[in-house]
Amino acid sequence: MKLAVKSLKDYAYQAIQQHLKKTLKWEKLVKKDEDPEALHQMRVGMRRLRTAISRFDLILKLPQSASDKKIGKIARSLGNLRDIDVLKETLETSYKPHLPHKEQKVLQTAFEALDKQREKALSKTQTTLQSEAYKCLKQALAVWLDKPIYQPLASLSIQQVLPDLLLPEVSNLLLHPGWLVGINIVDSEVKLCTNWQPENIEQELTTQGESIHNLRKQAKRVRYQMELFSDLYGETYAAFVAEVKSIQDILGNMQDSVVMGEWMTDVFKLEIDAELPTLATLLKEYRYQLWQQWQPLQERYLQAEHRHNFHLTILNSMPTDIS
Repeated sequence: MKLAVKSLKDYAYQAIQQHLKKTLKWEKLVKKDEDPEALHQMRVGMRRLRTAISRFDLILKLPQSASDKKIGKIARSLGNLRDIDVLKETLETSYKPHLPHKEQKVLQTAFEALDKQREKALSKTQTTLQSEAYKCLKQALAVWLDKPIYQPLASLSIQQVLPDLLLPEVSNLLLHPGWLVGINIVDSEVKLCTNWQPENIEQELTTQGESIHNLRKQAKRVRYQMELFSDLYGETYAAFVAEVKSIQDILGNMQDSVVMGEWMTDVFKLEIDAELPTLATLLKEYRYQLWQQWQPLQERYLQAEHRHNFHLTILNSMPTDIS
């Protein structure tokens, strides 16, 4: 049995078609604001659509109205609304039940502020989804899918170019300075700080939080790109995808916790340690737990052998022409 060898354009077309379909599937529910899950799914669809278009940019001929930047602007509107929903849900389900009655009452002020922010974010999202830019984006992609136009490189076999597509983004991940947060380098040898107390971690997150946040965003880009080609690889590749997802999730949860603390400080115009001491303690404990989960991954990805294996895995895709 022989499987047809797919070209680069086959993968590009499939990815754009699939993620546009998912995005549009949830549009009506998002406009009606009836289901938080619809907003989440549409946001994910839009993000993956943007990844597909940006990563295949070198082979596509798309209208300007369907550019990576245009999609990013629309996705950010969905993201702002989703972030507020997640923040409120997390406060209500993960933290409020564990607070003393006095702090639960104080927290009500935060919920009122969140409701006002959400009204503005929802209005902006609904305006975005009714805008000419969004309509043009959908129309442009529908026209392109009906009659796709490519650059000459698009006709090459996926096997010829796959490592060259994946490795630059993976290298950007592995060379990101966020890996060195909480690390000492002595005579070119990496030494992990394993005996840190919660206050050390809080200090590091205060000074290096932006670097960790950017590492998380790069992990997300790598994961989305790698998932486009999962059918061309085996279990080792899938394990790396899962590992990158863990990096993204752990660092994302850490960042969300920091943002929550900063947002609460902004609402109450003072440090939450004074107004909501139990909540402040719970947030610090959660970040400490996340740091313990993060360090083994951090250590692994600073090892030359693991990084080398990551590159080798990408170089050794499975053949698409199987007898």
